[in-house]
Amino acid sequence: MAIPLDFEKPIAELESKLNELRHLSSKGEMNIASEVERLQEKTEKLLQKTYQNLTPWQKVQVARHPERPHTSDYLSALITDFTPLAGDRNFAEDAAIIGGLGRFRGHPVVIIGHEKGKDTELRLKHNFGMPRPEGYRKAARLMELADRFKIPVITFVDTAGAHPAIEAEERGQSEAIARSLEVSSAIHVPILTTIIGEGGSGGAVALAFANTILMLEHSIYSVISPEGCASILWRTRDKKEEAAAAQKLTAQDLKALGVIDRIIPEPMGGAQRNPQAAIHAVGEAMEKAFKPLLALSGKAAREQRRAKFLAMGRLGAV
Repeated sequence: MAIPLDFEKPIAELESKLNELRHLSSKGEMNIASEVERLQEKTEKLLQKTYQNLTPWQKVQVARHPERPHTSDYLSALITDFTPLAGDRNFAEDAAIIGGLGRFRGHPVVIIGHEKGKDTELRLKHNFGMPRPEGYRKAARLMELADRFKIPVITFVDTAGAHPAIEAEERGQSEAIARSLEVSSAIHVPILTTIIGEGGSGGAVALAFANTILMLEHSIYSVISPEGCASILWRTRDKKEEAAAAQKLTAQDLKALGVIDRIIPEPMGGAQRNPQAAIHAVGEAMEKAFKPLLALSGKAAREQRRAKFLAMGRLGAV
C-alpha cells in the first residue's frame, strides 16, 4: 500500500482495519469472510469516490507522490537495449536528466527524462529531478544526436522546475533552457513527450516541445508551482489551493485548452498504488501515439511541432 496522502486518511483507516481482519481470518481465529468482503467493498467505493472528485490541489499532491513510477522505471519496463549517454560536453554531467539510446517496441529512439530518485540517497544524487544548466545542455546534445542519425525522440517529464540556485544562474540556466527549446523546434525528427508526474515551469517545457504530448491522469503541468504562484499573488503560500485551482494545471484542464493531446488513465487511487499497471498504460498510449509520428517526413515533423506551439500562443493572446 502506498504512503497515504493527507486527503486519503479515511481510506487509510479503512485499509488498516481491513488488513487487521484479513490477518485474523488467515490465522483461523475468526470466520469473518463476510465482514472482510463488506469492508473491502466500502474501501473501494470510498477510494473511487475520492479519486473521481479530486481538487486541483489534491492532484498536485498525487503528482508529487514519491512512490509514483519515475523515468527510470519507465526505461526499465518499456525501453530495451538502453545505453545511457552522459555529459553536456561543456561543463559536467547532470543526473537530474537521464538519457541515451534504446529501442521502444523495436524502434530505435533517443530517450531523455527527468529523474527524481526513489530514496534519499538517489534523490540527492538526482537533485530531486531539478536540472542544472548542464542537464538541459545534455538534453539539447542528445536531441541533436537524434537529428543527425534520424532517430525519433521520446521524453518523460517529471520535475518541480529547474534548479533554483545562484550557481545555476551563473552558469546560464535560462540560456540552457532556451537552447533546449531551440533545438526541439529545429530538429527534423518527431518528438513524443509523456508527463508522468510534475511538469513544472520552463524546466518541464525544455523537454516537452513535442509533436504529441501525453499526460497521466493525475499529473500536473504549469508555469509555476501553486506555492510559488500564491507567494507572488497573495504574499503567502497558504493560498496554494486557490492558486492550483486558478492555474488550470490538471490534465483535464490542459486537454480542454489544447495544451496536451491525450490523457492516460491511471489505476484507481493513482499510479503510486499500482505502478506496473500505470507503466503498462503509458506504454500502450505511447505506442498508439508513436506510430503516426513515424510516418511523418523530417520537414513535416518539424513544421507540425512548430504549428502546434504557435497555435497555443494565438489561443493565449485571444
